[in-house]
Amino acid sequence: MSDRILIVDDEVEIADLIETYLQSENYTVSKFYSAKEALDCIQTTEFDLAVLDIMMPRLDGIQVLQALRAKNIATPVLLLTA
Repeated sequence: MSDRILIVDDEVEIADLIETYLQSENYTVSKFYSAKEALDCIQTTEFDLAVLDIMMPRLDGIQVLQALRAKNIATPVLLLTA
């Protein structure tokens, strides 16, 4: 089984590009364009890595990271920023 990677970015083109590259390396990717949807998924799915955009509307990447850590989820996180 391949590693599971979470991508959260409100920029569709960026999220799609990251997904394409990771899938070409045989990673299993779950992609979301909103932090709320990603947080809902994290309730039921474990990930080996999360790639989070810092600047998103409503909930930003830092807030998603804080929510993960508040739930004692220690998944490694990469933060993307312009």
